[in-house]
Amino acid sequence: MPLSEHEQRMLDQIERALYAEDPKFANTVRQTNPSVHYKRWIIRAGAGFVAGIVLLLLGLLLSNPDTSMVLPVAISVLGFVLMLASFLMGANAWRKASGGGAEMAAEEPEPKRRKGDKRPGMMNRFEERWRRRQEGDDQ
Repeated sequence: MPLSEHEQRMLDQIERALYAEDPKFANTVRQTNPSVHYKRWIIRAGAGFVAGIVLLLLGLLLSNPDTSMVLPVAISVLGFVLMLASFLMGANAWRKASGGGAEMAAEEPEPKRRKGDKRPGMMNRFEERWRRRQEGDDQ
C-alpha cells in the first residue's frame, strides 16, 4: 500500500534528520544488503546440521549392549532435534534470501468465490462434461 503524501513528507523529513545527525550511520544502513544477513543464517544452519549429524553418529557409536542405553539415545535424539531445527532455520533463511517471503506478502489475497462462480481447472471441466452429457450433446 503506497504512503500518503503526508506520510511520505514525514518519512523524508526523518531521513534528512538522520543524515544530519549521523551521516556515517545513515550511509552504513543504506548500503547494508539484507540478503547478507540471511546468508549468514544459512551458513549457521549448515554448521548446526553437520553438528547434529555428528551428535547422532556419536550416540550410535557410544551405544553398548552391556551398559545403559539412556545416554546414547539422549545424545542421538539431541542430534536429530538439532538437525531438524537447523534445517528449518536454513530453509526459512533461504526463502527470505531469495525474496519468497516479500513476494508472498505483497500479493493481494484471492477474492472469495460465490456459489455461482466458475471453478478453475479440473472441476470446471468435469462439470462441463456432465452438463453436456445431460443435455445430450456428448460427441
